[in-house]
Amino acid sequence: MTRLQTTGDGPALTPGGMDLPYLLDIMEINNGSPDEFARSLPFSSGDATAGVENEFQAAVLGEKKDLDLALAIEDSNFYKNMIRRAASGDISGKKIAALEKYLNRNRDDVWENSWVRFPRKTLNSFANLVFNADLKSDKTDPGSGPRTDADHFILMKEGEEFIRIPVSYLLKIALADAVGSDGGSHSFIRINGEKMMAHFLNDNTSPEIFSFYPTAACDSGSLGSGVAGETLIRFVFTQILVQYAQIKFCLRDHGQDVRVFFSSSPPLKQKELNDCISDSFYRDLFMSPCLSGWTKGQEKHQYMKLCHRVLSRSHINGISKLKEAGIITSNLVVLPNNSNISLANNGTHISMGSKKLGRLLTDPGSGFTSFHEKYIGDLSIKIVEHFLCLFPGTYSASPLRLNFEDFHPEKALGFLPHEIDYTHLRMIWRRWKRKADIRILGNSITPFGPAWLDRLISRAFFLRGDFIPDARLIDYFVSVMSTDQSPSLSGKPGNGDQLKKDLSQMGIFDEQMPLYQLVRLREFSKMGFCGFEHRYYSIFDDILSDMGAAVDLQNLLTALSFHYILSGKVNPYMIPDTPDVESERRQVFFCSAIHIPTFYIKTRTRNIFLLNIVSKISKTRMSRRYPGYTRVRVKDYQRALIETIKADGRDLIRSMNLEHILPDLEDRLFSSSSTCTKLVKGILNTGRRQDPMKFTGEQFNEKAEAYFINGLRKKQMSEGFGVLKKALGEMELRDESGVPVLKAAVHSILGHQDLGLFMASVRQSFLNDTLSLDEIRKMIFLIILYTGKQTRPCE
Repeated sequence: MTRLQTTGDGPALTPGGMDLPYLLDIMEINNGSPDEFARSLPFSSGDATAGVENEFQAAVLGEKKDLDLALAIEDSNFYKNMIRRAASGDISGKKIAALEKYLNRNRDDVWENSWVRFPRKTLNSFANLVFNADLKSDKTDPGSGPRTDADHFILMKEGEEFIRIPVSYLLKIALADAVGSDGGSHSFIRINGEKMMAHFLNDNTSPEIFSFYPTAACDSGSLGSGVAGETLIRFVFTQILVQYAQIKFCLRDHGQDVRVFFSSSPPLKQKELNDCISDSFYRDLFMSPCLSGWTKGQEKHQYMKLCHRVLSRSHINGISKLKEAGIITSNLVVLPNNSNISLANNGTHISMGSKKLGRLLTDPGSGFTSFHEKYIGDLSIKIVEHFLCLFPGTYSASPLRLNFEDFHPEKALGFLPHEIDYTHLRMIWRRWKRKADIRILGNSITPFGPAWLDRLISRAFFLRGDFIPDARLIDYFVSVMSTDQSPSLSGKPGNGDQLKKDLSQMGIFDEQMPLYQLVRLREFSKMGFCGFEHRYYSIFDDILSDMGAAVDLQNLLTALSFHYILSGKVNPYMIPDTPDVESERRQVFFCSAIHIPTFYIKTRTRNIFLLNIVSKISKTRMSRRYPGYTRVRVKDYQRALIETIKADGRDLIRSMNLEHILPDLEDRLFSSSSTCTKLVKGILNTGRRQDPMKFTGEQFNEKAEAYFINGLRKKQMSEGFGVLKKALGEMELRDESGVPVLKAAVHSILGHQDLGLFMASVRQSFLNDTLSLDEIRKMIFLIILYTGKQTRPCE
């Protein structure tokens, strides 16, 4: 393959016709030497800050008679009407039988995304005050009345008032109760504890908790290790709040045991329930009421319902695209449920900001404006997208087994019909079928439709299906595709709004929803910082090593993209803003998530940046099946990316002290150190067989859910406790040179008890969920104290 030079066909222009020297001047880029150039780039050498949003899976353990989800279903008119209609023969008895099976399960008594119920009298006065305030229709207006659905959160049981709330809100109200107790009377603890309440939000269904403070990079330390440490301390804090609620709100006394943990794919049992009920009833059961975090929670709740309606419709509309692409060749299809469950997925979003860009945008005299921010930001995202195939399964994963009967394209391909073009969609589907164990006499076949027939064929011909390293990235709508008229990354202000309008007209999206992208520009005027949100992370096994390394690589790639732009090596003409070019670079990301070994690019692709990467690969060949295309192995492409980073980012790697990143990446990619491998080992640790394909889909996926709720949660609790203990010890709160208010606060928590001895004494009880209420309060206050100290420099 002919190797092209890194200069594009067009000049390196900036908005308004400004040339590159002007941009270098207003961005204060030092061009004196390669090292000075690297150190002066945004996101390099201590310039970056980062924060994290974690979406957690919540579950409540207990018997049906005590669990809110089961009781809510049985008390609903939907359920009662369904029973009557089934008895009269108006509907098939299969649905009511499936629903009864869900309600009367005896497997593990785990009820994912159930709410909790407990006596209101267990709340102290401050927690009650917070609860009443959160029930207001407009929290900014003290005179506003309650939400019209306020009675939905209060019920009477045997003459006693109970409240029923989702686990996401339980965490906030537990924190409110703790800081409102006598032990939280110290002003520093009370003030900072109340601030931390705002960080406990919700996703469409799950708890969502974002960083208590932004982590800043420094010249000598790793940004990734700081971000991972903050995440672990926040995870420990979440577990402690759960333990507080269990005791203080008498949850266990009422048969409820709460778990909050990392798990990315929608729960299996929730999928089964979704097949038994209507889309509207599903929304009533699972869409978050948004009690916390929004001034008009009920309006936000309606927005959550809108998202579910839109994605459910979008998934069904994907069938027509599959027919147009030639993947579905007959009218025999299995219609997806009109209630799509993908919003029950849980990911981690890591946002990164530049202190330098924020400072320039704050200063009207700098010359750097929102137009420059948008132009450079979109181009940076296009560059970084070429490298994203390094992440799925490598740093985070969501392992899933698919049986043969799951290989209906209208189900298995998820939202891919809306994310890549028809050519790449056909290529991925053909290679996925070739990779999967669904072949009879050398020919790949897909299920016929009736479940009993597909299971019979699977057993008769030993068709096992497939294993996917990161199923969340396929099952969920992670990134919309541009249209010909509205490219998403053109660098022009308002391009995203125009694309949303186009997609809304196509029945794919809605203009009220934020644009779904793998990497999203975070504009200073909207977010208060200038940077990027990376939205493709699933589950980390070891948070310190996996998340820490991922953040460092993310930081390096972001800085490298600015190096390309500000050195003039890459300009927008090299990566055209067309759907086919966009799809061409993104297909590799989805191939790595599915673990498809090869992909194809146009031999004469207009993406010069991609072509330069591929030109580093010695073993490519012209495709016989697809004339005009070149066949590339994913592993070879990943090696070429690493070589590209080594060659073009050497100065950045040195200035950012990231020499360890690429050897670690190579070890993850080309040996057995990937996060997916580690998660699978943990999932199958109890058995002698370590190959997911040795298990049925049901067996492996149930083992995975059990591991996430117990084994992985305990492992990360232990990891987080170690980080917390070290962080508290390094504060040296009892040293005479310490801040007096902190010393007084520590004394109010522990009295004369030694901090290190206290932490050592509670470790095992914390891991066993057996802390006393007094010990729990002390840990809550210590973490509030530490967090308050960390936020003071940021303020």
